[in-house]
Amino acid sequence: MIRTATTVDVAALTRIWEESVRAAYDFLAEGDIDFYRPYLLAGLMDGEVWVAEDDGAPAGFCVLAGQNTLAMLFVDPAQQRRGVGRALIAHARVLKGPLIVEVNEQVTGNVTFYQKCGFAVTGRSDTDAAGNPYPIVFMAQ
Repeated sequence: MIRTATTVDVAALTRIWEESVRAAYDFLAEGDIDFYRPYLLAGLMDGEVWVAEDDGAPAGFCVLAGQNTLAMLFVDPAQQRRGVGRALIAHARVLKGPLIVEVNEQVTGNVTFYQKCGFAVTGRSDTDAAGNPYPIVFMAQ
């Protein structure tokens, strides 16, 4: 089931984000995770947030911004490879039409996952939006 997030979900979604980042972003130091946490919280408060549930508990979430931007997609590591991310992308596409996304290039499998979900590479940056040296791949459906 996919539903709109509420303020009650913030703690669970923050946990999913932290566990996902620690599992996949092995190049980040703890200080980097602390640096990016306010960006997460701003997205959860300001974006259009959708939660995928498994047995009534959040299994993953996405944040939509602007006309068609998939601003965030995180899945609980224990729920990965079960279709949660694909379901969230499909839901977002129904709502917004073809999506655009910025993907961290250093996360193993990121670009391939999005390609399997119908995205194509449209550009690249050597730094992320905060100016940090983490390469970003721009993709669109």
